[in-house]
Amino acid sequence: MEKLQKQFDLPKFIFGFSFIILMITVCFWVLHPFILGFVWAGMIVIATWPLLLRIEIRLWNKRWLSTLIMVSLILLLFVIPLGLLIGSVIQNSAPFIELVKSTNSVYLPDLEWLNSIPLIGEKSYYAWHKLIASGGNALLAKVQPYFGQAVAWCIAQAINAGRFMFHLMLMLLFSGLLYLKGEFVILGIRHFAVRLAGIRGDAAVILAAQSIRAVALGVVVTALIQAILGGIGLALSGLHYPAILTILLFICCVAQLGPLLIMASSVIWLFWIGNTIWAIILALWTAIIVTMDGVLRPWLIKMGADLPMVLILFGVIGGILSFGMIGLFIGPVVLAVSYILFKAWMNEVSVPDESLEETQRFLKEEFMIKK
Repeated sequence: MEKLQKQFDLPKFIFGFSFIILMITVCFWVLHPFILGFVWAGMIVIATWPLLLRIEIRLWNKRWLSTLIMVSLILLLFVIPLGLLIGSVIQNSAPFIELVKSTNSVYLPDLEWLNSIPLIGEKSYYAWHKLIASGGNALLAKVQPYFGQAVAWCIAQAINAGRFMFHLMLMLLFSGLLYLKGEFVILGIRHFAVRLAGIRGDAAVILAAQSIRAVALGVVVTALIQAILGGIGLALSGLHYPAILTILLFICCVAQLGPLLIMASSVIWLFWIGNTIWAIILALWTAIIVTMDGVLRPWLIKMGADLPMVLILFGVIGGILSFGMIGLFIGPVVLAVSYILFKAWMNEVSVPDESLEETQRFLKEEFMIKK
């Protein structure tokens, strides 16, 4: 005789739930090396999807041809420049690493150029040599063991840079696949969202796509344009290490600090060394780049969603601390998506009246002790 199962079998529920958690964990473990690359590719594809459709229409509705063009554009405008910049940083950091490897190779410099500074130059030069005479090199010898930690940090950043390039290659590969099968992928995501939360889930997917496009267009694209234009100006003006300055310029623009910090410092340095003509040209070029913060960025952000700049700033800082260099792009997007979804959830009910009469009446009726 067949035994009848209970309506609620607790061991069956526990084992079934444990099996699902186990499968999710194993899948995440297997796919972990590819998740960041896929997320990054998804952001780029969502942001550039309208451009893909326009190119496809002009190329006789050939999806594979438009995909090839889009992947080539990403490679030329994004992957190769970032690869060159990262390679430049690693190459320029090699002398510093070699310098601190030796325990007897670092000494306090003479700083003779201090004498050329008006008013305070001679006093500064005298104070510096007084510090050296009073045991500055001995103090440096005590501090130098900590330079090893700096070397370890540089090596760790080099490893992170290699991981970053790996994710760049994955992003390029996944971008091509998403461009080819974008409609199928988004339909699957929407189907999963509807299965979880019905029409609310579908709306959440659309809102997430809008916020991703807003961040990608308004923040990353604006910062990239400012960094490229600023880097061109820095290179033409004859400054040393323009690649490193361009990286710092890009980071400052993404972090909403603006290009003025790097560009103004470069202009001041050119004036200081007597290169007045290029200093004036770079100052005018800086003024053009700075205006993009108030013109280009708001226009691009409004194309996707209305996001507060403070949210983007925290997203950039938190993303860098959590994910490294790739967090520059992932952090703002995650916070933007969460902000849009939270705001949509709050807007499902009406905003309370500014007048507190109804609330005060409710407090008296429900919470006050009745005599």
